[in-house]
Amino acid sequence: MFVGTVLHLGKDERDQLTVEAMSTEAVATSEIEGEILDRASVQSSLRKQLGIATGERRVRPAERGIAEMMVDLYRSFAEPLSEETLFRWHRMVMSGSRSLRDVGRYRTGTEPMQVVSGSVHEPKVHFEAPPWSRVPSEMKRLFAWFVQTAPVGQKALPALTRAGIAHLYFESIHPFEDGNGRIGRAIAEKALAQSLGQPTLTAFAATILARRKSYYEALEAANKENEVTRWLMCFAGVALEAQRQTIALVEFLIDKTKLLDRLKGQLNARQEKALLRMFREGPEGFKGGLSAGKYSTVTGASPATTTRDLADLVEKGALIREGERRYARYRLSIPLRPVPHGEVYERGETAPKTVA
Repeated sequence: MFVGTVLHLGKDERDQLTVEAMSTEAVATSEIEGEILDRASVQSSLRKQLGIATGERRVRPAERGIAEMMVDLYRSFAEPLSEETLFRWHRMVMSGSRSLRDVGRYRTGTEPMQVVSGSVHEPKVHFEAPPWSRVPSEMKRLFAWFVQTAPVGQKALPALTRAGIAHLYFESIHPFEDGNGRIGRAIAEKALAQSLGQPTLTAFAATILARRKSYYEALEAANKENEVTRWLMCFAGVALEAQRQTIALVEFLIDKTKLLDRLKGQLNARQEKALLRMFREGPEGFKGGLSAGKYSTVTGASPATTTRDLADLVEKGALIREGERRYARYRLSIPLRPVPHGEVYERGETAPKTVA
């Protein structure tokens, strides 16, 4: 269904889908680890690296680095998993970091590598990784297993099973001083892409972000025992929900194209700018709806001009008005497709942190 839907998109829309999907993953996989990135900067970096645009927007190392890893994953999905690949990804993900001693190589040092949460005075240890001296040999076993379980390998596994175990396997080793979560999720994406025979553009990390409490609980439980059924069920649920979100995004882009084609030549520059701003919010819509104040902020229009522009957009069928006077809000006249998410992290909770 996904591939068939994408075929309805033109080149510009496929490029937009690629950038939207990759930037969503880049921002979400970083936010899972507590790092908030600027989405516009990530998208600018992605467009430049994909050859879609050549802007000179100033991009921080963090945004550029995660974008580089996403593009590298997209282009090299079929290549074997190797130290060279992971060290390259680590240098990208840790771009601009000044606090790590081991960048682009496995962790070193005698301190235990632990995943903890809670206060400094009463930390809760969720997991302790193997000592640094065992990391190289454990990673060699992972690389060999990844080859054996590939679609054409001697011990081929179903796509979701292989991707889920690969992610868990890597996180259990925790080979890097930092960045293990982001790289582990990239490995899972790589495994899924190899099974499909093409790059994946699913909202995998974004789905994990929405249900990270159950994600962390299942990952922690699987790290403490040999039984991985619960983990694989959790992982499969994430992967299937991510696919639904991605299909919703593709259908949204198709609706967007149809609406803009119908309105071509009928809108002024302000109206076009406002609509494109609303479309950037994706399938779930503009948060809180578009108010006259927001329209004025986006376009710079005066109150009187704003009133005329919005009324014209409603008359042309571009927007639907809800409410009256100062309570009036406007939404795009295309179907919104909110995708139900899993468990959201409860207010006040924090994700487990990795310490060495």
